[in-house]
Amino acid sequence: MLRKTKGLTQSDLAKKLDIVSTAVSAWERDANKPMLDKIALMADIFEVPVSYFFDAEAGPLNVIPVQPNFVKIPILGTIACGDPILADENHDGYRYEPADTLPKGNLFYLKAKGNSMEPTVPNGSYVLIREQPEVEYGEIAAVLVNGDTEMTLKRVKKQGDTILLMPDNPEHEPYIITEENPAHIIGKAVRYTQDL
Repeated sequence: MLRKTKGLTQSDLAKKLDIVSTAVSAWERDANKPMLDKIALMADIFEVPVSYFFDAEAGPLNVIPVQPNFVKIPILGTIACGDPILADENHDGYRYEPADTLPKGNLFYLKAKGNSMEPTVPNGSYVLIREQPEVEYGEIAAVLVNGDTEMTLKRVKKQGDTILLMPDNPEHEPYIITEENPAHIIGKAVRYTQDL
């Protein structure tokens, strides 16, 4: 009702919220519920209080109120050769985080694909990365490999002059960095989150 009153299509609202239009459709069919940060954005768009989106008869909710200082962090998708890492065309959407919980620096999210870093980083989780060119021994980093066309998440270790990108899952092989097989560290993994 609010969307139609504002003359917005589901696609229009999805763009304003930086999500796919199928998510708006699912909310309106009551097949899914929006996250609290999206509810806060919609309250601003539709000029209603956040409480408008909750059923008053359901009683009080044990929800921490949304803080106004949320930061929009890009989710990095595929990387085109030569593109700046945080270029808009590389984004697969955004996640919102309270500013006071974040480290300083350029931040982005990667979605973990596969089980090479399990159990430390579960498949499908979102990993927060701080952009930096080096990491300490044993830290997990986002690393560009295969001619800077693929990004992988691995633990960086050094043995003599050899740099190894180590999976935490023993079923996977390490990736050995050589002059013929170079890699570039893009940033350090800070933490991961997972949607339920």
